[in-house]
Amino acid sequence: GFWRLLALLLPLRYQAAPVAMAKEKGKKRSALQDVVTREYTINLHKRVHGVGFKRRAPRAVNEIKKFAQKMMSTEDVRVASSVNQKVWSKGVKNVPFRIRVRLERKRNDQDDAKHKLYTHVSLVEVPSFKGLQTVKVDE
Repeated sequence: GFWRLLALLLPLRYQAAPVAMAKEKGKKRSALQDVVTREYTINLHKRVHGVGFKRRAPRAVNEIKKFAQKMMSTEDVRVASSVNQKVWSKGVKNVPFRIRVRLERKRNDQDDAKHKLYTHVSLVEVPSFKGLQTVKVDE
């Protein structure tokens, strides 16, 4: 196809391999900041668009986990039951358009833990999503 042909024509320095190394460097740096808490608004509407009705709420919960993994760069993500209840509050089909969550990156204190850090996702109740930004929460 077109992209394979383009890859053959482009010199190696323009191809995507060095980007992966840069991402790994960035990941290490963000994990070194260790424990941090931030509040995000997640647009679930665009994340469950085109998903079959009976899979919408389960997919929304998975998308929240995926979002938390990406933002906090941790494999281990634990979603509070309040978040789950909010997603399912209007049934399996009618997932809320947006949800405000607090993502807390914490140290894993268990000795046999596979990952040093995990992310805890909890619900933040807001009257409106208008004008909200990502906020770093100081404890």
